[in-house]
Amino acid sequence: MGTYFLFWFLSMIRRASAIAGISICLLVVSGCGVFFGDDGMFRNKSKDYLLASEEPPLHVPAELDGDAVGELFRVPEIPETSVLDDEDGTPRPQLLSTNVLEEEVKIQSLSGRKWILINRLPSEVWPRVRNILNRNGVTTTRVDASAGIIETVWLEFDEDSEHNHRYRIAIEQGVQPKSTEIAVLHMAMVKDADIPVWPENSTDVERENTMLNVLASDLAGDGSSGTVSMLAQKIGGESKVDILTPLDETPYILLKLDYDRSWASVGHSVNKDDFSIIDQDRTAGIFYVHYSVDDEEDEPGFIARMLGAGTDEDIPEANCQVQLLRTDGGVKVIVLDQQQDAFERAEALRLLKKIRSNLS
Repeated sequence: MGTYFLFWFLSMIRRASAIAGISICLLVVSGCGVFFGDDGMFRNKSKDYLLASEEPPLHVPAELDGDAVGELFRVPEIPETSVLDDEDGTPRPQLLSTNVLEEEVKIQSLSGRKWILINRLPSEVWPRVRNILNRNGVTTTRVDASAGIIETVWLEFDEDSEHNHRYRIAIEQGVQPKSTEIAVLHMAMVKDADIPVWPENSTDVERENTMLNVLASDLAGDGSSGTVSMLAQKIGGESKVDILTPLDETPYILLKLDYDRSWASVGHSVNKDDFSIIDQDRTAGIFYVHYSVDDEEDEPGFIARMLGAGTDEDIPEANCQVQLLRTDGGVKVIVLDQQQDAFERAEALRLLKKIRSNLS
């Protein structure tokens, strides 16, 4: 009798547990709408920010101290470079520059000037240059990270017993995105003479080239690319290249460079990837360019080429003009169509961003 009662009691417990479990599941399923959702107890608040409005700042009476009161979530002013066009859906990302993934170090020259170009941020290049100087026993007397300037002490060379020599190394933002330019200035003075001011051009071009080659060679073989200087986060000043998109005129690129450098840089850009230069007029500041995107789709297939299709070399015509205009703030670069009319805003931005990514 006792055993039978025990089995009956256990079966009742199991039945009650099953019924409770089913009830809880039904309550949870049916209660999702009660507890969650727009009308539930726990309302979805992920889009509440869309309903937010800007309120005037807190007013502090003149007789009270308002220094302790500030805006915790200040809405910054949107610069012209950040004005976006209305687009349906998510815009496609811009293609990466061809030299972003692999580190490249090369010496460039233009109009008698030479500099090192490396596709790394100035904050990464700064400590590497300092380490190179230390390893080679070159002592520095002035180091200004914010200005990107390193000056060495006066040096003596065995082959020149009459002069002392020193170098100024300038590290600044490059024209390409996330790149750095390193320029070297050499100065020599007669021993025991008054110290002269830094010249505009190097006293000895060969010694300048020697220092450039040493820096470029060591940077190419340097393995400390992960080091970043916190003091040099804003090294080299503002960007040399900006895409400006004012609401009242067509978008354009602003190059904060001299005209010769701007012309050479834009010419290099519009002769890469999908661009090809058909003609150019330096006096007028115009590149006549053919820009192709879908030409590959129109190319004949393998069998068609075997049968002779597409053997005639068709010379493409210019379908785009890239104009350089001198302004007080720098060199302005705009894109126009064959009829010298402005492109649609979205198309103009796409072409300008492509040109921007190829600048050198």
